[in-house]
Amino acid sequence: MTTIPVALEGRGYDVVIEPGLIARAGKLLAPIANGRPMPIVTDANLTPQLETLRQTLAAHGVRSEAIVVPPGEGSKSFAMLDHVTDRLLALGIERSDHIIALGGGVVGDLVGFAAAILKRGCRFVQVPTTLLAQVDSSVGGKTAINTRAGKNLVGAFHQPSLVLIDPDMLGTLPSRELRAGYAEVVKYGLIDDPAFFAWCESDGARLLAGDADARVHAIAHAVAAKARIVAADERETTGTRALLNLGHTFGHALEAETGFSDRLIHGEAVAAGMALAFRFSASRGLCSAADADRVGAHLRASGLPHDLASAGIDADGATLAAHMAHDKKAEGGRVPFLLARGIGQTFLARDVALADVADFLDAERVAA
Repeated sequence: MTTIPVALEGRGYDVVIEPGLIARAGKLLAPIANGRPMPIVTDANLTPQLETLRQTLAAHGVRSEAIVVPPGEGSKSFAMLDHVTDRLLALGIERSDHIIALGGGVVGDLVGFAAAILKRGCRFVQVPTTLLAQVDSSVGGKTAINTRAGKNLVGAFHQPSLVLIDPDMLGTLPSRELRAGYAEVVKYGLIDDPAFFAWCESDGARLLAGDADARVHAIAHAVAAKARIVAADERETTGTRALLNLGHTFGHALEAETGFSDRLIHGEAVAAGMALAFRFSASRGLCSAADADRVGAHLRASGLPHDLASAGIDADGATLAAHMAHDKKAEGGRVPFLLARGIGQTFLARDVALADVADFLDAERVAA
């Protein structure tokens, strides 16, 4: 068992990583249940995992009720938020109760936001079942739903009480979902850890092929990196936490262009977005073309989108830049971009004109 603390004054919590953990989770959850039921929100694809979790809770004297939502990004909506909060209130949820989010990033974001607003703040536990959620969205307290205007535009910072990560749950994950989560693993190397990116180049294929040791190593490394960044800048006020958004400004625009559909899932969009961020940086003379090529080559070798064509995007630059104008990080009509001076040298740029981004994307479209 590996335990990584997220050190936040008054709101700190542990991230526990252990193969097979879901079958033993009741031992860790019973002490924080305090004799109260623990509602579980999950999606319809996770019936076996839900049953395992309910059994271990029952074995430790904790009652549970399941609230099942449809899988997919469409569940991060006002309609599903209304459904989940109504069900939780009907179950008699109290402010001190814990709601369990069993699922990927969609379930984690939806439950976290519901917990943030119910009774002006209930507690919740993350039990992430996808690689993307295990290494990124389950840690740090960002919760949100999507709107017609864009992704994650309505939400709140609300930290979980505990995060339980069972790498064995990745064994049933479709290969596409696994690769999409791997994009967020690679991100931590590109932000500020070139040695970890080199590990990804040499050992990432083992992770994708199912090697247990590689998966535990990557998850623990990524969680520790995110815990360090979140502790330094919980609410993204100093710019440090913004580094975690590498690839996301480009990526969210690609997702918006596909209607947040299964045509391009989040991790795939982030992969393409990171490659675009490095090529845009190279086009501005910030990093070498060799570094940008290296990033694109690894993403391509990992079966991930690495440019507009491989992401299935044929929109022009102005259309994609218009999506970026709705970015929740926009200030004074400008959108901050994560750019790079090299691998492991990401920085926040606030002087990027969307017209320049549109021109770059048009050039990318022609090159494809």
